[in-house]
Amino acid sequence: MPKIVDHEQRRALIIEGLVRLAARTGLHAVKLRDVAAEAEVSLRQVQYYFDSKAHLLLATLEYLERRSDDRLAARLAALPRPPALRAYLTAFLAEALPTDRQSRAFHQVFTSFAVLAMTEPEYAAQPFIAGPRRLERQLADVLRAAQDRGELAEHLDPGHEAAMLLTMTHGLGTNVLVGQRTPKDAQAVLAYHLDRLLGRAGSATAH
Repeated sequence: MPKIVDHEQRRALIIEGLVRLAARTGLHAVKLRDVAAEAEVSLRQVQYYFDSKAHLLLATLEYLERRSDDRLAARLAALPRPPALRAYLTAFLAEALPTDRQSRAFHQVFTSFAVLAMTEPEYAAQPFIAGPRRLERQLADVLRAAQDRGELAEHLDPGHEAAMLLTMTHGLGTNVLVGQRTPKDAQAVLAYHLDRLLGRAGSATAH
């Protein structure tokens, strides 16, 4: 019988190879040949699934984003029902901090891709910002609902606050990646900001 090839498993194998390379060397100098060697497959196999480096990088971001979404869903599902607003926001934003191997890999690849997108049109054209935009809308909806219930000050703009929270948290994540702050320090900064944003309202439910 001919051997049955699991194409999704093969794609994941190649992507994981790229993630390991990115963690060690970044993305600028990585070539498809390097990825093939790291994944222990042939260059032809890599080119069969990904016709360019840009294609592979985008697929890697999508793959890591799905895994990040799964981790976020698990964090939120573990909260008491209904969750306190502050607990919900803390769990939501914690996924944006590189505190373990998986979240660190996601941030390293995403940050490297963003740097490439600043200088190379081929990468800038890729829709890799769709995920962050979706998360920002989701967070704004939570804040808007909290405001409607009187749990968030009326003068605050939920959309702007969501953007600020995510931008700050991703910035803290970069701090962690480069060693400027420890994960614990980054979490303390986030907690401080939530204290200022929510005050006592943080003990109310998120939805």
